[in-house]
Amino acid sequence: MTLHWKLVIDAGDPHAQADFWAEALGYAVEDNSPLIVELLGAGAVPEALTVESHGRRAWRDLAAVRHPDDPYDEKSGAGHGRRLLFQRVPEVKTVKNRLHLDVHATPGQRDAEAERLVRLGASALRTVEEPGGTWHVLLDPEGNEFCVQ
Repeated sequence: MTLHWKLVIDAGDPHAQADFWAEALGYAVEDNSPLIVELLGAGAVPEALTVESHGRRAWRDLAAVRHPDDPYDEKSGAGHGRRLLFQRVPEVKTVKNRLHLDVHATPGQRDAEAERLVRLGASALRTVEEPGGTWHVLLDPEGNEFCVQ
């Protein structure tokens, strides 16, 4: 039996991170509004736990993106496949990631892809050239390292 999983990433602003990574990867920002509206209407959650994002109700401290071709739950909006979940944490990032994403560009497009990601809000950190290959190390808008290969 295989397990479903998601990668959870700490964030100061989960919605900004979700927007960046959705655009960077061609993913969809999850729409949790049907579930949130239902829970608000039933008095099961307070309004303070929500915000408006993309013109709809969203969780204040959580935002996720999913691959547009993967299945998802229509009621909750939660993806059942390739998914990144950003959760608000009070502390800022202070050290190097222990886990990072590698973004694989189309062959011959690594530099152009890195430039596109910088235009979206990433920062270029360095280029690594080793006998095994060359790649760019970038920082997402909150300083999380990722590589473009």
